[in-house]
Amino acid sequence: MASFSHRMPLGNKVHMMNLVFVFMMILVSIVGVFPATANAAKVCDKTIYLSFDTGNMSVAQFVADTLRKHQVVATFFLANEKTFRGDLALDESWKPFWQSMVADGHAFGSHTLNHTYFQKDGKNNEVVLKSQFGPNAGKAFNADQLEVCHQIKSVDPVFNQLTGSHLQKIWRAPGGKISPRLIQMAKACGYQHIGWSDTGFLGDELSSAQYSNQFLLQKALEQLKDGDIAMAHLGIWSRKDAWATGVLEPLIVGLKQKGFCFATVSSQ
Repeated sequence: MASFSHRMPLGNKVHMMNLVFVFMMILVSIVGVFPATANAAKVCDKTIYLSFDTGNMSVAQFVADTLRKHQVVATFFLANEKTFRGDLALDESWKPFWQSMVADGHAFGSHTLNHTYFQKDGKNNEVVLKSQFGPNAGKAFNADQLEVCHQIKSVDPVFNQLTGSHLQKIWRAPGGKISPRLIQMAKACGYQHIGWSDTGFLGDELSSAQYSNQFLLQKALEQLKDGDIAMAHLGIWSRKDAWATGVLEPLIVGLKQKGFCFATVSSQ
């Protein structure tokens, strides 16, 4: 019986080989140009909750631009603090900034309107508080349940007037100073307290003479772990070498390389 062999003409075979070669070169080019994108999709298996308190706002725009550049979302705890411009962080002059932050998909909580510190538990189920700003700045006062709610909730209508959005039902006590009584009082107002992890203290309040930005960066990269809430500020009066401009971007890049994603606290 006669047999037949089906052979591709030589010209077609050369054409096919050329197409395969071109296709392979395109693949090599794509992988070479976008290695970070390909790797990030495979290794992002841990989460960091990056958060910022208002502070003096001196690096606020830098933080916003850096987060936007790296497509990172964070949680911001807001108080009407004095800024480096001489105004207050929730003044009308900051309206475009906060509107842009809402548009970028960040989350927002209360840091008490006048940056009010817990001092101690008081009598009759009250707590003793002291505001850093506002009409009664520097004066300790007793706060009952209604007053605690007022201190925490007063940020929301101001933020809503600036942005048209509302805060998440979360708050952070200035200085992280709390007591079990204060936490329970805040819960009765519908607000959950959000502190930060032990390894999440990023050190932007520390002296730059004793704790350089490089030291703080390495410490954070070595110690931060899955699920940590990390905390910094949008500006600190006392630190000479600003933390954000020296640490934030390499920290984000380094954490992404270690397989971390970023999420807002409200998504926990």
